[in-house]
Amino acid sequence: MINLGYIAALPLGYLFVWLPVQEMLFGPAQKSSDLPVTIFNSSFIALDEHVSCPPHTYNTFILSHEPLVIYIENFLSPQESKHLIDISEDKFAPSTVSTGSDTSIRKDVRLSEVALVDRDDTVQCIEQRARAFQGWRPDLQIERLRTQRYGVGGHYSNHYDWSGASRNADRVSTFMVYVDAECEGGGTKFPRLRMPSVSKGRWCEFLECKDDDASTERIGDQDDLGIVFKPIKGNAIFWENLRPDGRGYEETFHAGLPVLSGTKVGLNIWSWGPARRR
Repeated sequence: MINLGYIAALPLGYLFVWLPVQEMLFGPAQKSSDLPVTIFNSSFIALDEHVSCPPHTYNTFILSHEPLVIYIENFLSPQESKHLIDISEDKFAPSTVSTGSDTSIRKDVRLSEVALVDRDDTVQCIEQRARAFQGWRPDLQIERLRTQRYGVGGHYSNHYDWSGASRNADRVSTFMVYVDAECEGGGTKFPRLRMPSVSKGRWCEFLECKDDDASTERIGDQDDLGIVFKPIKGNAIFWENLRPDGRGYEETFHAGLPVLSGTKVGLNIWSWGPARRR
């Protein structure tokens, strides 16, 4: 049976993911569809600078194996969070949406501010951490890091990070990092992922449970679709966007829910690589 939701969402991925970045990645469009993946624009992709990074520890919790979704506790240190906020402050500009023919502010789709951060030593160490987490795969490149600031009402409607528009390269994986979370609301919702079935553990610290009480045990239901990650400073969500055959996971459909009060600052870390695994 054809999944109509999947088909309906494909144009969104093409408009909001692939078109805005294809020229930044590969330059002007080429006639051939078989461009090598290694042609990248260095102003868009974070190339290695071989900085020396201090040791850093974090905890991981696997939410799903297919697609792979991992929750990371303490992905950023408090000092790194403060540094990212400081270096972003004078760079924030309204977030835009691209339709291919034009780029405009669409507050109904995306209401936030975005900052492309400079690649100082701290930022490069965060890039290295993201690559190390994925096994230092030689075919992956980290996109230049961007912070996103959401005030009251700030949100991002349901979307995919992958586009499926190119058979050469796509956003292979995503880290959604909470740099700051002095807010109510503002969770990250995955309407197609299942609540984990647990009789004990810590999932209700990280996910919104029905009773919203992290100290109470929560039993997941096999038919209980839809989860919301709470914004917690320093923590992150990692997920793989693409199947081995290059098709995108429908389960990675996600949204940034509206901030009800306060401010949320997120950090996007996207890895670009071959759409198909060899």
